[in-house]
Amino acid sequence: MQGLLGKKIGMIRYFDASGAPKVATVIEAGPCFVVQVKTKEKDGYNAVQLGFIEKKPKSVTKPLLGHFQKSNVPPCRILKEFRDFSLEVKPGDQIRVDTIFSPGDVVHVTGRSKGRGFTGVVKRHGFAGGPRTHGQSDRVRAPGSIGASSFPKRVFKGMRMAGRMGNEQKTIRNLKVLEVIPERNLLLVHGGVPGARNSIVEIRK
Repeated sequence: MQGLLGKKIGMIRYFDASGAPKVATVIEAGPCFVVQVKTKEKDGYNAVQLGFIEKKPKSVTKPLLGHFQKSNVPPCRILKEFRDFSLEVKPGDQIRVDTIFSPGDVVHVTGRSKGRGFTGVVKRHGFAGGPRTHGQSDRVRAPGSIGASSFPKRVFKGMRMAGRMGNEQKTIRNLKVLEVIPERNLLLVHGGVPGARNSIVEIRK
């Protein structure tokens, strides 16, 4: 498994070689610094810790600053582990987007979806709502009955009701890489990925 950390820039319309339009997401992927390499003998599992987006040293705690200095890399705002990293790397290396990805690759993108706050059942679960006529004025977006009184005398677990929507970790799988622009650290993938603009995403293949 290989991967990079990136930042979602936005969505565009992309034209392939035949001129056909495609929906594409632009991701600023890397460059990422290798902060730590974990091994099964020493740490119990194999993983590579990557850092993304440089940060001012004065904004980092001293223990964490020492962690970065040990690998001779600048302090980073985002730290993430990638288990069973198949690329041979060592602490201090810099991984760029063209090192891992190329056009035609199939990737999985993980991000945090947009938070919608407390929403009703019509928006959250796609309920139809009540009738708009026959004297009803305040039941248009109501959920309806959530259980009977005599039986079962309770609300079943998992009942779809109003509540917080979004702000969850989501993974979109099997997205095709359309183009890699190494001089600008950009990765173009076919389709949408979770999260708002400028949110952090993980790209794995």
